[in-house]
Amino acid sequence: MRAESDRRPVFWSMELMETLNPLPQTQPAEREQERLSYSIHEAAALLGVNYFSVYRLIQRGKLRACRALRGKLLVPRSELLRLLKN
Repeated sequence: MRAESDRRPVFWSMELMETLNPLPQTQPAEREQERLSYSIHEAAALLGVNYFSVYRLIQRGKLRACRALRGKLLVPRSELLRLLKN
C-alpha cells in the first residue's frame, strides 16, 4: 500500500490492464444491413456536404425526403444513390 505522502501517478502497461480487465472477444464483423433512409445530418455526412446544403436540395426539389415521427425529415437511400448517379 502506498503512503499518503507518496502521490505520484501510477502508469499501467497495456498488458497489465488487459490481464486485469480483458477486452470482450468480438465476433467477426457481420455485414451490416443497408439502411433504407438517413437523417439530414447522416445524409450530409455521406455526401460530404453541410447539412444545410441537403435542406436546400430538398427545397429545390432535387432530393426527395419524407417526414417521419415528430416531423423528422428522412432521406431515402434510393434518393441519395440517384443524386450521386446524376
